[in-house]
This record gives sequence, structure tokens and C-alpha cells, in this order.
Amino acid sequence: MRTLDELDVEGRRVLVRVDLNVPLSPPDGERTVSDDTRIRAALPTIEELRARGAKPVLVSHLGRPGGVVEEQLSLAPVAARLRELTGAEVTLAPAVVGEAVERLTRAMAPGEIVLLENVRFEQGETANDPRLAAALARLGDCYVDDAFGAAHRAHASTEGVAHLLPSAAGRLLEREVRTLQAILREPRRPLVAVLGGAKVADKIAVIDRFLELADTLLIGGAMCFPFLAAQGHAVGASLCDEREIEHARALLERAAGGATAGAAAGARARLELPVDLVIAERPDAQAPARTLAGLEVPDGWMGLDIGPDTAARYGEWIAAAATVFWNGPMGAFELEPFAAGTRAVARAVAATGALTVVGGGDSAAALARFGLDGAVDHLSTGGGATLELLEGRALPGVEALSREPRPATTRPEAPRPATPRPCPEAR
Repeated sequence: MRTLDELDVEGRRVLVRVDLNVPLSPPDGERTVSDDTRIRAALPTIEELRARGAKPVLVSHLGRPGGVVEEQLSLAPVAARLRELTGAEVTLAPAVVGEAVERLTRAMAPGEIVLLENVRFEQGETANDPRLAAALARLGDCYVDDAFGAAHRAHASTEGVAHLLPSAAGRLLEREVRTLQAILREPRRPLVAVLGGAKVADKIAVIDRFLELADTLLIGGAMCFPFLAAQGHAVGASLCDEREIEHARALLERAAGGATAGAAAGARARLELPVDLVIAERPDAQAPARTLAGLEVPDGWMGLDIGPDTAARYGEWIAAAATVFWNGPMGAFELEPFAAGTRAVARAVAATGALTVVGGGDSAAALARFGLDGAVDHLSTGGGATLELLEGRALPGVEALSREPRPATTRPEAPRPATPRPCPEAR
């Protein structure tokens, strides 16, 4: 993977794919950035480029406008926040591509920043339309991809344009890939993986990979109930369906050393499940909750957190680790009666002397809620990209940076202008 060190950027326009897909508030009126974490994550690459005399032209998506203009998803609030954080002259382009945008980028001085409008206003973005990729390429002299959160998408701004310009990874993308690949290739042992969240199906390939790779695999969240059901425990009204149980049963067989269809026999990791639960009749902060000393959930009740004994056991495994990877909460942590398990795991991860890597938006939100987001070694900005890389799948946005640029032999037809969509209030 080529890196920023390999690009000559002085005096050149650098098209930079960043992930500025940030939450905005309020829903009505003048919108502002309510969480600038992703903007701050992009700053090291942006500031390095400016310090090296480059002219950064930033590309990002915001939400899912579906290839048409939605004023509520304009990047104007992002440009304003970026201006505050950098103190630089930041110009929001009037569109994503086109002659007016080309003129704007040609007039840039070193250190100035141009932010293109929401790239998903163009239909060709998610279709990886070569015409849009070529139009984007005309806005830069070289290309840097720093949007790890979008690296698993083969879009025009993440994969297509990388073949048309000298290209490299930005500092965020480089750090993400190197950190996660280190876990896959040469982890310091013991390696403990903590996986939570809602559905086994969403993470079956990651679970399978960590059964091969980790020394201990700790399962929590609603994802534990298909495993418990597969072991014959009653799960009451907990989130669980028959297909999930079959997935879990196959993984349990593999963890026990048995062959399963489509998977190799045996596993390295010891798979640990909860030994107690916190239950309630509904996921409501006002619903009476109680700790279940065991695993048999009564009819009409649902498991909403791991219990204190499980949290203590998981904490011991984490404390003894040399490397910890955590993805997914242990329960409905956003509701205080069901936050203790996730809080305990977050504190254990923050306190261990191990290399700690945390991925997934919910896990990051939990760390932030408990004031621990600065206490881990690496907080991944990728959700799906993190999981796909750990599964062993190639990420199109990363793979494109390993190949030589492929100049266009013809000038493709420019993409049609995006079609405005009425704001919700006007419908």
C-alpha cells in the first residue's frame, strides 16, 4: 500500500477522500455539527498536506441522499466546523464536479482547502461510474484516500479515481490498516477478542476468524442468546431467531473441535459465554430489572445485559491479555439499568496494560459515554470496513492503492448534474 510519504505534493492539488459523515443538529433550522470526531480524525492528513505546500481538495459523503441534491445533507455545516478547527480558508464548492469546480480548484493557493459538495449527490458515486471518477480526477494532480470508514465500498471516490491519479493512503487509513493487520498477522499473546452487539449473522465471519486467531473469545450482548439457546437454555423474549441459533450451533461445534459444514475442524480460541444475566420485561429504563443468577430466562422476560459475575469473569480475561480487540456492547448500555456490563468491560479494556483496539460505532459511543474514549490505544473509525478487514476480505479502497495509476485514454462524458430533491418540509 502506497503511503503519503511516497507522494510529491508541494504546489499540487491533492484530491483527498475523507470521511466527514458526521451527525448534524438540529433537524430543523440552521444545522450544525453535533459530533466532530470524524472531522478531527481527518485533520492530521489535511494539516500535513497543507504544511507540505499542497492544495487539499476534500471529498466526502454525508448520509444517503441517493444521487440527488438534498439541502439538509449539504456539507456546509462541515465546512464551517473545518474552518474553525484549522483556521484555514475553507471554500465549499458549489457542486461535486463540473467546470465551475475545476476553475475553483485551479485558482487555489497552497494551504487553502476546497471541500466538494456531498459526493453522494451524484448518482455515479455508489455505482462507481467511470465518468464521475474521471471528473473527480480532473480536480486533482494526485489522490489520497484517508476514509477508512468507506474503504470497503467500491465507489467512484474511493476506488475508481485511485486508478486515474498517483495515489496513496493518508495517515488515518494507513494507521487503521497497519493496526488491524498486526492483530491478524502477529498479535501479542494472549489475544482476547470481545464481541457483542445484536446479531450473530452480522459477525459470523468475524467470530469464525477469531476462533482461529484469538486465545479467548468473549461473547456478550444480544448476540449471546442464540448461543445459549443452542446449548438448550431458555431465552424467553430475548432477541433470538432460529436461523441465528443454527449459526451459533455451528460455531459452538467448531469451538469444541468438531467439523462443521463449510468450516475447518477445530479452533484455537476458547469461547466464553455469559454465566448470568440482567433481565427485564422490556427494553425500557423504567422497566423493573433484576439479575438472573443463571441463564434460564423466564417467559415474557428478555436479557438486556450480562450479569455481574460474567462482567467480573470477562474483566479477568481482559486483564490477563496482551492484546484486546473489542467490538460491540454487552447490553443495552444506552439505558442505565442495563449499562453495567458494558461499563465494566470498557473499564477493563481501559485499565489493562495490553494493546487495546476498539472498533464499531456502538463500542466507541460506550467509551465516550463512560469517559474512556481516550484510554485505548486505537479507536477504529471504520464499522463495516473494520469487520471486513478482520474477516480477511479485500477492501476495494485499500486494494486500489496497491496498483499503478491507470490514466484514462479518452475523456469520458461528464456526469449529468445531480437532480435537486425537495426538502421534507416542502413535500
